[in-house]
Amino acid sequence: MGNYTPESAGDYASGTNHTLPTNGYAKQYSGVNLDSFMKSMTFQKISQKGIKTIDPAIELMAEAEGLEAHKNAVTLRLKSLE
Repeated sequence: MGNYTPESAGDYASGTNHTLPTNGYAKQYSGVNLDSFMKSMTFQKISQKGIKTIDPAIELMAEAEGLEAHKNAVTLRLKSLE
């Protein structure tokens, strides 16, 4: 923004740019930036109280999807807390 902010500054030096995804994806996605080329990772850490709290939702959803191993992964952990 402003008189001293040409588009070329964003393209080459200041970190922003106007490159957009092609094939109509610009409607759903932001412009290309450094994050576009980074792989992100997520982590989770659940306490004993936490797993007891969310257990009903996990077991219900896993059962509805027919994923018994997913359900059992929670069930077995809860049994170890008894």
